[in-house]
Amino acid sequence: MIKRLFSSQLRLNIASGMIATVINTIVMAVGYPIYLHYLGYEKYGLWLVLSVVLTFAQLGNLGIGSAVTKLVAEEYGRGNVEAIQHYITTALVLLCLSGSAVLITILLFKGKIVAIFRLSDANAQAVSSLVPYVGILSIYVFVVQVFDATLSGLGRMDLANCLQSVSRIVGVTVAAILLYIGWGIESLLIGNTLSYVFIHIISLICIRRIVHIRLLWMNNMDFQRGRRILHFGGTIFGGTLMSMLLHPFNRFVLARYVGIATLPIYEIGFNINGQIRGMIDSGMRALVPEISHLSSNATIESYQKIRGIDRRLAKPILAGAAILYGFLFIAAEPILKLWLGQRFVNELPWVVRIIGIGSLLTVLGVPAYYTVMALGRVHHVFLGHALQSCVSVLCIYIIVIKSGFYSVNIVAFISSFAMVLGAWYMVLQKNLALRYLSIRRI
Repeated sequence: MIKRLFSSQLRLNIASGMIATVINTIVMAVGYPIYLHYLGYEKYGLWLVLSVVLTFAQLGNLGIGSAVTKLVAEEYGRGNVEAIQHYITTALVLLCLSGSAVLITILLFKGKIVAIFRLSDANAQAVSSLVPYVGILSIYVFVVQVFDATLSGLGRMDLANCLQSVSRIVGVTVAAILLYIGWGIESLLIGNTLSYVFIHIISLICIRRIVHIRLLWMNNMDFQRGRRILHFGGTIFGGTLMSMLLHPFNRFVLARYVGIATLPIYEIGFNINGQIRGMIDSGMRALVPEISHLSSNATIESYQKIRGIDRRLAKPILAGAAILYGFLFIAAEPILKLWLGQRFVNELPWVVRIIGIGSLLTVLGVPAYYTVMALGRVHHVFLGHALQSCVSVLCIYIIVIKSGFYSVNIVAFISSFAMVLGAWYMVLQKNLALRYLSIRRI
């Protein structure tokens, strides 16, 4: 009965992830024209500079969110509610400590962080005034991620996906209202903050309805489980640290060598393709609790189920991605002209196409990534991130910085090439891990 429920829930989780991504894409499509209309490319570029700070602040997460999802899934399968309480409370304490360290670092080095981007005096002052608030938001994001990860680990990733989509709507709506009444980039900060508040409140209510738990009791602190969280999450953190060198580094290069107005061009191209790939990614995240549950039972049947999941996913993922990315490649220019109107720029369609080709070649790396993670081989997750990030940074340094070929298209091509290498490394490691399982189970 438990296995049937897990399989049924897996299908629901995968479907909800894909539906949520469609909704997020629509929200993004509505949001960009609003932001560009009220802020323009340069001022919106300032928000993207702030988002780089928030992205780097996420290093303080230490990979604990992924660890909570996996470990809570294991304990929920065993019916051990007390262990779930211990994992959640311990994770919250760890993240509050790391978040405080991140905030102190941001406040101490605020001036140097802003100076890196070589902004004009007015733009630098605007960014500098908001950096502390971004640091505070980063701590709160850590807390929200624990509850989101817990809800996913309890097998209700469908609810987590739904909350993510509704929160996006909340964030864009609030930001649009504030922009309309005359606020600046502060509108985007407030909108993002309220979207996380929404996730926090509703996810906590959902968790309490699934399992009756008591949080923030000191008796829930468990150092042994804390070590397990940090062991699994720390390796994920290492991979995240390496991947931090990819997208934010590209933003830095564009802002410094090409011009801050190219940041929205790269960002829009990256995010359009990211929404398609995110549809796959959101669905495949459900593999972590499912495969974690199956791999805990060292039987031939469990291996066959994991292998069956892997085989059934490959063809529909490839077929769906080929259709979506193919349509995007052909129709990129007319769609962007219709969408952005007078804000359309000629460089944008080719940035979308270049990143789209790379994204298409990486789709099989998404289920491979989550399968490898669920099987506990997180060191390969780190190595995959390291390969992708190092190749990207090295190529950009040689081609753009040293050789002087300053172009948003070149940065987009290098980013795509690095993503493909990282994805196919994960596919290789997934195949080796499943082969090892087959030998061990026989």
